[in-house]
Amino acid sequence: MKYVIETQHLYKKFGNVTALDDINIRIQEQEFVAIMGASGSGKTTLMNILTGLDTATEGKVILDGVDAAQLDEVGRQRFRAEKIGLVFQQFHLIPYLTALENVMLAQHYHSVIDEKAAKAVLEQVGLAHRIHHRPNQLSGGEQQRVCIARALVNQPPVIFADEPTGNLDEQNEHLVLELLKNLNAQGRTIVMVTHNPELGALTDRTIYLHHGKFLKEECNAK
Repeated sequence: MKYVIETQHLYKKFGNVTALDDINIRIQEQEFVAIMGASGSGKTTLMNILTGLDTATEGKVILDGVDAAQLDEVGRQRFRAEKIGLVFQQFHLIPYLTALENVMLAQHYHSVIDEKAAKAVLEQVGLAHRIHHRPNQLSGGEQQRVCIARALVNQPPVIFADEPTGNLDEQNEHLVLELLKNLNAQGRTIVMVTHNPELGALTDRTIYLHHGKFLKEECNAK
């Protein structure tokens, strides 16, 4: 059994406020896991630390065998480029770049530009016919699929999705979730932050946080 994500006695403090309080979780390779909790529960703080966008005050964050707490900023940037795909609720697409160029931008940070690979991941998410469209020419669901393609293009072992359907209507929510489930079935580890219990129930396991503490976890029936 291989754990691709593990936290050990993880704490995050902002002044006198403890945002994460002794978090110990393990996520196996090829799992699809939801992290849930009310607003202020620490979900986004935990996601930011797991993805190297922030650092812990105390404790270890072991990602794919690497203790991220020991990396400097340059090391964390390289680690994110090679090991992690990020999908956000806000699409963060460059408005004057096409879908293809937005995906290739992620390759730039990985120091390898491969237009063929970028086209392939856009085809994988069903956007082969939209590669030359700019974000304002795409629907919300299409923009989110560009974001997923951007997360995939460097072939990371883990994809983190922070409220990936929060800005989508029901139809596009379904499309994006099916896409994430298919990626998981193909061998990707998926970690999804969500406040929606219906979405959480579609994953293998749900980890619940409450006021910065681990509350419980549940295995979900498939």
